[in-house]
Amino acid sequence: MNKRIISTVTTGIALCMLFFSTVTLAETGYAVHYSDKFQGRKTASNEIFDQNELTGAHKKLRFGTQVKVTNLSNNRSVVVKVNDRMARRNRNVIDLTKRAAEELGFVKSGRARVKLEVVR
Repeated sequence: MNKRIISTVTTGIALCMLFFSTVTLAETGYAVHYSDKFQGRKTASNEIFDQNELTGAHKKLRFGTQVKVTNLSNNRSVVVKVNDRMARRNRNVIDLTKRAAEELGFVKSGRARVKLEVVR
């Protein structure tokens, strides 16, 4: 009887871990790009911010996380490294460098609806 309970609980925990990890792997919302005024300043991870790099800010993902960002209006994608934090009140899902925004095709509009997928 105890083995059956332990097996059921273990299976339930494994399913919960799978479900919750899948939920956190994909996120949709809006992306914007940083203002030029941040060029050369330190990020929250202590790196120097550079508009020419493929990096971004996220509210929760760990520094160094690689995230595939896909512009949902044109299906263009880019992989960026999380190296900064966003303000909790920020309603966007990610802030990107100008280079990342250029590759995604939304520099002129300033904002795009995107999907985020954790790569590693």
